[in-house]
Amino acid sequence: MKPNIKNIAVLTSGGDAPGMNACIRAVVRTGIYNGINMFGVLQGYQGLINNNINPMDARSVSNIIHLGGTVLKTARCLEFKTDEGMELAFKNLQAHDIDGLVVIGGDGTFTGAKRFGEKFGIRVMGVPGTIDNDLYGSDFTLGYDTAINTVIEAIDKIRDTADSHDRLFFIEVMGRDSGCIALRSAISSGAEAVLLPEKETSLDELITMLETGASTKKSSSIVIVSEGHKDGGAYDVAKKVKERFNHYDTKVTILGHLQRGGSPSSFDRILGSRLGFAAVNELLKGNTMQMVGLRGNEIKTTSIEEALTRHTFKLENDLLEMTKVLSI
Repeated sequence: MKPNIKNIAVLTSGGDAPGMNACIRAVVRTGIYNGINMFGVLQGYQGLINNNINPMDARSVSNIIHLGGTVLKTARCLEFKTDEGMELAFKNLQAHDIDGLVVIGGDGTFTGAKRFGEKFGIRVMGVPGTIDNDLYGSDFTLGYDTAINTVIEAIDKIRDTADSHDRLFFIEVMGRDSGCIALRSAISSGAEAVLLPEKETSLDELITMLETGASTKKSSSIVIVSEGHKDGGAYDVAKKVKERFNHYDTKVTILGHLQRGGSPSSFDRILGSRLGFAAVNELLKGNTMQMVGLRGNEIKTTSIEEALTRHTFKLENDLLEMTKVLSI
């Protein structure tokens, strides 16, 4: 039997990701189209605790689909991890008669949503919004495509100066536990090497690759370093390499939070819209404690439990092989 859901709230939590606003827009308008009263929670779980919960209408989400970041703001909230914090958040939802919650974020967001839903019985639907692409159940997470395009644009510009000055650039990208951004950025930018958290690449191997390139008269080299690599970030790796290989002038660039910002790509605008639309429809069907995700070209649901416990994303073997073959 379908639940009689009348009021749904949406929030964004954890790190922001391009495409979140497209998702918020889709959630709000899909709910209104189906006769649901919609609410936006400012600053994620902190907003639930602070009762920063506001009604939203169709015009509340006008002209936001192209914006980066999140119009609902986001925050890390340690208080929500406590029983007292969750109790207060639930009372605030009750005060607004909210019986459905859409949460947009990554594994920290889903961990909080899972505990909250289990503790109080609130109906919860998750949308994977993280540039790291490290949640099980979706081939692409919201913001991942835009982040890669941002990285590629930066590397293309760095390549210009690297070629002009015979330089070796070490470029650090985000990915403490996931090398997804680093791997796809390396392929699409023509990098000579990539260092990933999931793959063992010794400094000896890296130096051999660089020496081979220098011997075949490469005028420059680009090495992408995922921030979670075992030998440290780009500065640490560059220092160790320079001690043993000094053919090029060596420089380091850390792209940092640049990767999170900017107008979302067409892919992320469409993905955010599809996921937001699906999240509301799944709640209306009576589903809860699920994550909506893209698999193949279809929107599928995965339990939040499974999305968290199987969250390690397996890197594509053909892309790993291509980093070696195409860099000669």
